[in-house]
Amino acid sequence: MRQEIDRLFAQIHAAEDEIERLLETSRSQFRYRIAKGKARFDAEIALQHKRMRTGILRYLAQTPLRHLLAAPFIYGMLIPFMILDVSLTVYQWICFSAWGISRVRRRPYIVMDRHRLGYLNAIEKTNCLYCSYANGLLAYAREIAGRTEQYWCPIRHATQVRGPHARYANFIDYGDAEGYRAKLEELRAKLH
Repeated sequence: MRQEIDRLFAQIHAAEDEIERLLETSRSQFRYRIAKGKARFDAEIALQHKRMRTGILRYLAQTPLRHLLAAPFIYGMLIPFMILDVSLTVYQWICFSAWGISRVRRRPYIVMDRHRLGYLNAIEKTNCLYCSYANGLLAYAREIAGRTEQYWCPIRHATQVRGPHARYANFIDYGDAEGYRAKLEELRAKLH
């Protein structure tokens, strides 16, 4: 049973690698390259993008009223997100230092690059910044929580977990008391 579960997790990781390979193919299709960590479009494509930008007034006129009314609630979430961001930093500095766990670097999770696309207007760019921050922050938080779980309770659940974090594949089977006692320190050591 354990081997079958491990095989399935390996297939998930292989699929993620295939997705990255396909994304690399799209870079050539849409004529951009990564230089110094930033996407750079060919000059001709960048000019086409600017021509395709929708003006702000036209964009607002085409926006359904329900979207405009929801905007304060969406952007109001920035405050709890920023509190979470600061809390995660403090949590890592205190707890991860105490437990000897390597801290999670924030930068690979909070990637803000879509606002540089020439075909987006200022409102769309702001929306992209918001989504990049919110989703990146939650992925960052998930990795921090995953490392904490690996340190304190690296046991799989008895029932299926929807979308488990990447560390979950290496956790000990539910009910495997001997495995838990035998592998706990090994799993903790992998966090240093």
